[in-house]
Parts: sequence; structure tokens; C-alpha cells
Amino acid sequence: MRAVIVTESFPPDINGVSHCALQTARHLAARGHDPIVVAPATGAGTGADASAPCPVIRVPSLPLPGYPQVRVALPSRRVAAALISHRADVVHLASPFVLGVRGMAAAARLGIPAVAVYQTDLAGYARTYMGAGEAAAWRRIRSVHAAADRTLAPSTAALRDLEEHGIPRVRLWARGVDTDRFRPSLRDEALRRELAPGGELIVGYVGRLAPEKQVELLAGAARLNGVRVVVVGDGPSESTLREAMPEAVFLGRRTGDELARIFASLDVFVHTGPYETFCQTVQEAMASGVPVVAPAAGGPLDLVDHGRTGVLVPPRDEDAVRDAVWSLAADPARRASYGAAGRATVEGRTWAAVGDQLIDHYTEVLRARTAVAA
Repeated sequence: MRAVIVTESFPPDINGVSHCALQTARHLAARGHDPIVVAPATGAGTGADASAPCPVIRVPSLPLPGYPQVRVALPSRRVAAALISHRADVVHLASPFVLGVRGMAAAARLGIPAVAVYQTDLAGYARTYMGAGEAAAWRRIRSVHAAADRTLAPSTAALRDLEEHGIPRVRLWARGVDTDRFRPSLRDEALRRELAPGGELIVGYVGRLAPEKQVELLAGAARLNGVRVVVVGDGPSESTLREAMPEAVFLGRRTGDELARIFASLDVFVHTGPYETFCQTVQEAMASGVPVVAPAAGGPLDLVDHGRTGVLVPPRDEDAVRDAVWSLAADPARRASYGAAGRATVEGRTWAAVGDQLIDHYTEVLRARTAVAA
């Protein structure tokens, strides 16, 4: 089938929306389908798309004020033109909010079925950045997703939120993980000595350094004797976090095999943000055989089996994060058990498996449209 993936973000951007859109395009192409991607332009130039698995149409964009890593698409006729020229059978809207709104409008105008993938807790971000605006964010989300033939939620918590806010036709579609890239055998003792020369327990965070991620909740753990906190990522909160956690090691943005080696070399992985609709880094830590500490909210509720693969703690509770890290630091056998169980849990969650589930969703939507037309 011919699919147009309209996404708010695409590589070289590094975030969950970008990664999922890339994996979707790869899988569709690998299965013999014909995808194209429509995404905001980046500052990296046209060469950034040379390794993409399909054609990428870039729409003019501007960096978000105060957060230049995020770019917002400008009004453009390229979205509708892409749907027409590609003769799309289905439109895939990846975390629709700005560009996706135009994609949804164009699909509706042209009579093309649309599948909207919910990925970003915009209401939570509104609370974080504005202290208000949650109701307006949900109105925006509802206006797009209610028009789609199907909305795909990445976790049971996200599915429940969508249904409670009146969004119809919601189904569950989780995310895959690259279990070949992220694996325990990459544990690197030389890297561990570099990060923790005193033999400290290495506790890692991987992700954006932004207010909604609440990485400052690691400060208590960073002050524990015998613990070294390692932070991977960049973003607008980096300087503030460096001041709050002078004991921590900040590695900046890391990707690919280098990131996989860092994951496997951790003793404990901690995610702090309470607004995750899924939380891919938790899956990558589990695939790497690393026990996880995460808030008991959103996507981690589906991913972390408390007391078997990791520890769920109350959201926004620095003391609970510190205490969970300390309890794991004191119990190497429990860390090993959680890590092994986590790896076993995700081994079947490949991108190929979840990609085939996505194609099934497309097929069902197309079949339903055909039945209505008949």
C-alpha cells in the first residue's frame, strides 16, 4: 500500500516521535509497501535524508523559541501535494499537533483514511511550561484524533486518557525495541572505569534535558556514597542540572552503538519524567539487561513489572528515587535478577513484530472504509 507518514519530527532529530516514524518507514519499505515521509525541515541540510528508507519531503519550519532542538512546521501546501502526488492509500499521522493537523485536514478533504498515532502528552507539557493550558491542549488533541479513522495509543495509561477525554476509535499499539543493538553483552568494563574510577555503582538517565523530564529528581541519588550518576542527552535544562548535580557525569547526546554500549554498562537505569506515554528508553535499558527505576505513571506502568524487572516509585518524589537506587545498590543479586527478567520480557518486542501490527491496523481501517463505501 502507499502510505504517507506525516510526522512532527524525523531524523536527524533524536526523540521518540522521530525514532518511531523512522522505524515505521523502514518496516513498511521492508515489507514491500511504498511509504514517503513529510516532516519539518531541519538545520542539517538536505543531506540529512540520504540514509532514509524512503523519500522525505521537508516542510519549512522554525525552531521553537527557547528550545531550538524542536522545530515547528510553517503553513505549506506541500502536505496536500504529497498526498496527491503519492496517490496515498493511507495517511499515518505521527504525534499530530501542528504539521499533523494539516495532514489530517488534507486527508479528510481528499477522502483518504488516516491513522493517528498518539505519542506526546501535550497536556502534561502545558502544565509544565505554562502552569495552565491543559484543557486547551486536550481540545487540540481531540480535534485531530476524533477526525482520524483510528487512533493508536502506545500504552494502557495513554489509551485510558484518550478515551476519558472523548476520543473515539482508540486501539493499543506499543513500540518495538532493537534487541540486537541493545544487549547485555555490550557491557564495557573500560567504559565503566572511565565513568566511575572509584568503582561506584553507575546509575544512568538517557533522554532530553528539559523541564518536563524532571531529571533534577536524580539529585538525591547523585549524593549517595558509592553512586555515580551518568546523564546522557542534551536540552534547555542542561546548565541548571549541572549546577544541581555537580557530582554527576554529563555525556551529552550519544546515539547508535555508542549509546547501546553506555546502556549495557549501567548498573541501574532511572527515568524521572511523569509524562511519558510510552518511554522507549526504559525498553532499551531492559533490552540491555539493566534494572529500571521509573515513576508509577504513564507508559512505565506497562513496561516495568514492579519487583521483577525494576522498581516503580511515586512520581515527582526525589526521596523515593534515591531510596530505590540505594536499595538496588545494596543488593547485586536483585539487580542481576531484575536485569535478566527485563531482557527476557522485551525479547519478542521487535520493531518487525510491532510493524506488522501497524500494517494490520492500516488494513482494518482500509477495509472499514471500503465497507462503508459499498
